[in-house]
Amino acid sequence: MAMTMAGALSLSQFSVYVPVSLPKKSPRNRVCIRATSEPSSTSVSTQQEELKSVALKDFKAPEPKRFGVKPGMRAEVYKAVLPLICRLATGVFVSGYSLSVVSKDEVPPDQYAMDVSDYKLKETTKSYSGPRPKKPIEIYEFESCPYCRKVREIVSILDLDVLFYPCPRSGPTFRPKVLDMGGKLQFPYMVDPNTRISMYESDDIIRYLAGQYGDGNIPCTLSLGFFTTLTASIGLLARSGKGSTYTPAKMPPKPLKIWSYEGSPFCKLVREALVELELPHLQISCARGSPKRQLLFDKTGLFQAPYLEDPNTGIEMFESAEIVEYLKATYALE
Repeated sequence: MAMTMAGALSLSQFSVYVPVSLPKKSPRNRVCIRATSEPSSTSVSTQQEELKSVALKDFKAPEPKRFGVKPGMRAEVYKAVLPLICRLATGVFVSGYSLSVVSKDEVPPDQYAMDVSDYKLKETTKSYSGPRPKKPIEIYEFESCPYCRKVREIVSILDLDVLFYPCPRSGPTFRPKVLDMGGKLQFPYMVDPNTRISMYESDDIIRYLAGQYGDGNIPCTLSLGFFTTLTASIGLLARSGKGSTYTPAKMPPKPLKIWSYEGSPFCKLVREALVELELPHLQISCARGSPKRQLLFDKTGLFQAPYLEDPNTGIEMFESAEIVEYLKATYALE
């Protein structure tokens, strides 16, 4: 594409993100009840050593390959793209997303920007959403649930870091915990430790998060009621229920950390594995325009999602296919 530029060419966020205000409901206040006791430090240390002995055996972190697909995984990636198309890229961009095309020499080498031919794409947010929660919001959900996907989309749009507790069918740990805390098995279920508010119902959660940590506006693609749920459901059909059924696994002493965002097919493949293994994980949301992309760039020398950090083994790695293999080799019992 030929282009003549005197300065930066700025593009605002796509039209599908026209904000729509919904009437607010008063969320219910609940006291968070912990279903399990904290393990002793000796127990945690022992578990971590056992996990390290499994994970570090002949382990070598893969070299990151931008947009590369491992042989034999192409069909899986294509099927993971369908939800992105059906949902019109909702959750791919942060609120207030802005794009500038500049020449390469305008971007310092220590600053994140995407290379495109002889130019660089600088992605930012014009107005960072709102106050940041001091403690991660906790969400109990599973990957193949369309209502859960809607909540994950607003999480990425608002650039919120969330502690996800996976609740696959037959999962022995977090499904019973939701029943203890809220009184019914329904997903998603959100707990905000910053306000001591907890709630069911995806639309209520979206409204709450947008009001508490955003400007109160909700993208139109999340404001269409039945049509929103329908497109989320259709998009998940190609995955044939992946990320919905429990695979027996060891429970890690500490939650894993995943740099990820909704809409990325590569991140979706990793999320499916995390949910099926019922592995709690802190998602560092890094949708397009997120300033946290620079943080990962500073940490690793590049940006690519997903990126896994496992505090239980010390393993840190890129590449979705290899991350899935690592999770299964380290935590799966079958």
